[in-house]
Amino acid sequence: MPDSQSIAPPLISADRLGTMLGTPGVVILDVSWYLPASGRDPDAEYASAHIPGAIRLTLEAMSDPTSELPHMLPAPARFAEVCEAHGIGPRHYLVVYDGSGVNLSAARAWWTFRAFGHRSVAVLDGGIHAWAGATRPIQVGVQRRLRTGYPIPELDRQLVVDRATIDRIVAGEEPGQVVDCRPAPRFKGLADEPRAGLRRGNIPGSTNLPFAEFTNPATGQMFTAAVLRELFAERGLDLHRRLVATCGSGTSACVLALAVEVIRATDPTAVGPPVAIYDGSWAEYGRV
Repeated sequence: MPDSQSIAPPLISADRLGTMLGTPGVVILDVSWYLPASGRDPDAEYASAHIPGAIRLTLEAMSDPTSELPHMLPAPARFAEVCEAHGIGPRHYLVVYDGSGVNLSAARAWWTFRAFGHRSVAVLDGGIHAWAGATRPIQVGVQRRLRTGYPIPELDRQLVVDRATIDRIVAGEEPGQVVDCRPAPRFKGLADEPRAGLRRGNIPGSTNLPFAEFTNPATGQMFTAAVLRELFAERGLDLHRRLVATCGSGTSACVLALAVEVIRATDPTAVGPPVAIYDGSWAEYGRV
């Protein structure tokens, strides 16, 4: 089993995961999260049906509890403590999934682990629906793992940017293509934000590529690399240049980072800097 420094393919199929159940060193994580207006309870959904052996890891647990902004990256020490408490070790091969059908929070968990140097992590393509849709076994109840050790990691600064960096990009003082992954009505200022205290609009000069466009709505699986490349080309985005993704709270923006890695896993010519996430996203930039 590869250790955390071995880069896993960005996606794993339900069929492939089925052959890995029970393999020592493989840890499956249900990281489902939804906006309050969705009316969904991810904890209850996990308890009623999850992939055998999967443990529940919430987006809140993987966020900074001291920040006034939602879902900000935790300090390295907190990240290590959360991994230890959930029985996640530095050499484990991780498979993360959610129940959104669009990788809403699975991509954020995938990116968070990578940002802290845990490279052996993959997203289950299609999430829990792809697993259960083929009448594969499910498990009920709450699973837990024995506490384990996890050394305090270093944050990969290439993968995250702050407001000051965004301001420099907007001013033309630093290179970067800012891509907003919110739905088009919110990007265009035609709809209110789901969080209070935020104005409508977008970051000057940014391009809109909604996160839901990366997945096939019929299957919940990510489109092929060829289709994904076309999506970027249609927006005039150059995969060879630096991309900075943003959204409402830095969660769905990670789907864009995942899509780029899917392209690069099959196309050696699509080389370029890693996608950076503006962690504060519109929750910070759009404050009144």
